[in-house]
Amino acid sequence: MPLIPSLRHRFDNFLDLTRKLHRLTQPYFLPLEETNGWQFLGLLVALIFCVGGVVLFVLTALIAAVHGILPELTDTYLGGVEGSLTTIWSGWWGVLFCGLFAVGCLSFFALRRQLRRRRWLPWLLLGVIIFMLLAVNGINAGITFIARDLTDALTTSPPSREESYRNLWIYAVCFIVALPIRTSQLFFTLKLGILWREWLSKSLVTDYMTDRAYYRINPNDEQVTDIDNPDQRISDDTRDFTVEALGFALSIFDSILTFLLNILILWSISTELTLALFVYTLICSTILIISSRKLFKLNVNQLRYEADFRYGLVHVRDNAESIAFYRGEKQEQEETKRRLGVAVNNFNLLIIWLTIIRTMQRSANYGSNFIPYLVLIEPILNEEITYGSFVQASVAFSLVESAIFFIINNIDSLARFSASIDRLAGFQTNIEAEIQQSRLAQQAVTSGDELVVRHATLATPQTNRVLIKDLNLSVGDDEHLLVVGPSGCGKTSLLRMVSGLWSPREGTVESPRSGDLLFIPQKPYMTLGTLREQLCYPQQPDPALFSDDHLRSVLELVNLGSLVQRYPDFNVKQDWPRLLSLGEQQRLAFARLLLNSPRYVVLDEATSAVDVKTERLLYNLLTERNIAFISVGHRPTLTAFHDNVLELDGSGSWRLLPASGYGMSPA
Repeated sequence: MPLIPSLRHRFDNFLDLTRKLHRLTQPYFLPLEETNGWQFLGLLVALIFCVGGVVLFVLTALIAAVHGILPELTDTYLGGVEGSLTTIWSGWWGVLFCGLFAVGCLSFFALRRQLRRRRWLPWLLLGVIIFMLLAVNGINAGITFIARDLTDALTTSPPSREESYRNLWIYAVCFIVALPIRTSQLFFTLKLGILWREWLSKSLVTDYMTDRAYYRINPNDEQVTDIDNPDQRISDDTRDFTVEALGFALSIFDSILTFLLNILILWSISTELTLALFVYTLICSTILIISSRKLFKLNVNQLRYEADFRYGLVHVRDNAESIAFYRGEKQEQEETKRRLGVAVNNFNLLIIWLTIIRTMQRSANYGSNFIPYLVLIEPILNEEITYGSFVQASVAFSLVESAIFFIINNIDSLARFSASIDRLAGFQTNIEAEIQQSRLAQQAVTSGDELVVRHATLATPQTNRVLIKDLNLSVGDDEHLLVVGPSGCGKTSLLRMVSGLWSPREGTVESPRSGDLLFIPQKPYMTLGTLREQLCYPQQPDPALFSDDHLRSVLELVNLGSLVQRYPDFNVKQDWPRLLSLGEQQRLAFARLLLNSPRYVVLDEATSAVDVKTERLLYNLLTERNIAFISVGHRPTLTAFHDNVLELDGSGSWRLLPASGYGMSPA
């Protein structure tokens, strides 16, 4: 590949990754709909101005207080700090810092409306963390001077005992002060990370559940979507993203501070050593960046393969009984091993590339240890600099090198981070697209008082195969329609259309309003909750609305009195799909239907697992309550409960016939 197109392609990828990072990051700190990326970046800079001003004011007040109480302490140990503060406040530097602090405060005041709904909290935590980073970097810069003075005191002839111990104690005090600051920084960073993860996960869950995006995104159909394992993206990827984003952002800021504070120290000691550092890091960085490109793709694949392996195990757990009846352990074992093998093979490649990258990183780090000696050995031997200055230069060199090498030393973490960004951003983008498509599709399925289908042509969303052509149909209050036809003719697809899950390719559908229509599939949905929650779903299980006596009476109506005897406490939690037979689940679904009291019900072979007598009982319960319903079924006995029969032939044609006298043979 030619060099210029290759560089352009990488630059475009970098810009795309930056845009994704911005869309994932800013909404937690500032609303996207009310601000833009430049305002977000400007507020980050304003935060640094505010924190920098606070650090300067606090340090000035602290030195003044110490000088007032123990003037000999500042004269002996803190004379340099006190002198620097005097220089700042006596010149134009003080005016500049005060002006930047004012600009920072005014920026937050100007955007105060956008910081409502507790958006001020992450900024406050971020400010506290930056304050601690500034404090620690200031201490680290001071330590280089202490190391110089301590080394000079020890290497003079004769050694200065008093000066050596004094510098040693200052050294110890610096570490004692830095330790709680670093510990607190870790605490606040983790706290900000978990708050951010909670917000981001809730935001994704809200979008995932909006306009049935969880249904329309169809994550298991790999041919029509690139969104695999949404559960992993909402749980694991959000955790990795927030942790890595905060870690990288704060580490980069820390590296910039370290670089700025120590590069001047290093330059003042040896210009040659500073230039050697830049040349060395440039060569090593170029080699490592080129060598690490493979890591990005491997990390993206690893996240997907791990999620596929976990999903396979969950699939076995959710279908344990069916697998046991089929004795399909061998096939499931082979499939699970295959998924594990794919993850392991990819990880083996990842190990090889990680080993190569780590070897290069270690070689670069080991090689850098010799550079201060190579550059400064002659000045030391010629007594042009003291050994203490050499020690200070070595410490400053190490700090600047670690700051410049930050990205290179964390290239594997950066690869994982970019993978998390790509997966989360792709998930977010696809959900937003599905929501938009769903809202456009809803224009063809409007709400009304009755269920009316006008000249509707229904086709499958994925294959676009036409199932029903130019269908005209209406079901009013207390009317009952039976849908029949051979397997695969589109019976369940028709129910999806009238329920609003699918939209017609042509024509319109007028469906009852939300809450007036309830769908009961052949295998009813069982929630992860209590028996009360099962019966009240999708409504809230409010005891004031659904008393225990009410729930018992409804269960008795659908011949589930034995369930009440087994579980008299409606707050008990069980694995209901495994505990109840399919027939019991279908009767429980009818109890749920009676409690929700919809005007219309869509039944997709909802009584296939109960006997004919119980089926008659359940349909009579619907008829007694004047509930209109549409049924799909194969039993000839079903015609007795319906007014009309819609017959589909699978080729797109249909017939609407009276139920009385309709002869239906079992399919």
